Amino acid sequence: MPNEEQQQPGTEGEAAQQGQDTSDAGGEFNPGALLKQLEEAQAKAQEHFDKLLRTQAEMENLRKRTARDVENARKYALERFASELLAVRDSLEMGLDAARGETDVDKIREGTELTLKMLVQLMEKFGIEQLDPQGERFDPDRHQAMSMQENAELEPNTVMTVMQKGYLLNDRLLRPAMVIVSKAPQDGASGQE
Repeated sequence: MPNEEQQQPGTEGEAAQQGQDTSDAGGEFNPGALLKQLEEAQAKAQEHFDKLLRTQAEMENLRKRTARDVENARKYALERFASELLAVRDSLEMGLDAARGETDVDKIREGTELTLKMLVQLMEKFGIEQLDPQGERFDPDRHQAMSMQENAELEPNTVMTVMQKGYLLNDRLLRPAMVIVSKAPQDGASGQE
C-alpha cells in the first residue's frame, strides 16, 4: 500500500505542475476540461501552422524578388556607362560628317583628339585603366608575349614593344597587353660587339 500512496500524490502533483484541471471539485475525471485543453492546443497548432505558411510565402516572394533583381542588375549593369558612351558616339558621327566636307587635316585631327579625350575620361570614370607596359618587366598575368627578340641593351624579359595596349577594369584584367619581349643575345651575337 505505501506504493499506491506514493503514486497517487505524484500523479496529482504532475497534473498540478502542468496546470491541468482534469477533475472536478470532487476529484472525479472531467472530460470537459480535457476537451477545452484539446481545443486550445488545436487553436495554437493552427496559429503556428498559419504562421509557417505565411513565412514560407514570404520566403518564396523574397526568392522571386531577389532573382528578378539579380536578372535586372545583369541586364542593366552597363546602363550608366552606355548612356555616357553615347556622347562619344555622337562626337564621332559629327566628326565623320564634318570630315566629309573638310579638307583641313588639322581640324579633323583636333576633333578626333577631343573625341578620344572624352572616351579616355569616360573610361577612367568607370574604372577602366589602360596598360601600356613599354620598358616594364614582362608580367604573364597582364601581358601576352607575341614574340621574343634578342636585345643586348635591355634586361631579358623586358617589354620592348607594345603591339596592343591592355586594359584593367577596377584592377581586374579585361584584356592583356600584346607585347614583344626582350631576351638575352646568344653567345655568338654578343661576341660581335
